[in-house]
Amino acid sequence: MEARFDVILSLMAAGYLSGTWLGALSVCRWAGVGDPRLMGSGNPGFSNVLRLHGRRLALATLVVDVVKGMPGLWLAMALGLPPWAQGLVGLGVLLGHSYPAWHRFQGGKGVASAFGVMLILTPEVALICAAIWGLLAWRVNTAAIASLASAMAAPLTSVWLAPEYTGVVIAFTMLVLVRHLLNIRRLGRGDEPRLDRYH
Repeated sequence: MEARFDVILSLMAAGYLSGTWLGALSVCRWAGVGDPRLMGSGNPGFSNVLRLHGRRLALATLVVDVVKGMPGLWLAMALGLPPWAQGLVGLGVLLGHSYPAWHRFQGGKGVASAFGVMLILTPEVALICAAIWGLLAWRVNTAAIASLASAMAAPLTSVWLAPEYTGVVIAFTMLVLVRHLLNIRRLGRGDEPRLDRYH
């Protein structure tokens, strides 16, 4: 059992390290554009890159943030780790993305990374939440509302489709909500930026 916990902790650490790769920083650097942390909302994520630099760079950012944690999760599943242990590996990815040590613990909001983790652990839940995000982003044109709604829908959907992962998904949801506290305050004031404008 001790060796098993060693494996879990090692995979969780590997997940954290992979999570610290912020797609927005790499993509913007490769494209020769400015650091997204210094412009717009200052968030190194899909939504800010979309506002600042358009769909192509935003999509590239999304891909990096979605796939970066997948190898560790595949390994956790291949080793037959239980759902709670797989969830710890996924949580490591989200913590790395949200609080990267190499960037003064100032990372992204975790939505894309959470989608990538859930796409491996609970694919049906991930796809439903992605559909909710896409629909709301299109209808209300505000990433924060889409992100918050899809995050809150995740635990309910997991109870239905992946009950063994419900506790894991709740932990992911709580982290995403914490990362969106500033957005929640801005929504309350009515000055949360829309996806189609600079701010």
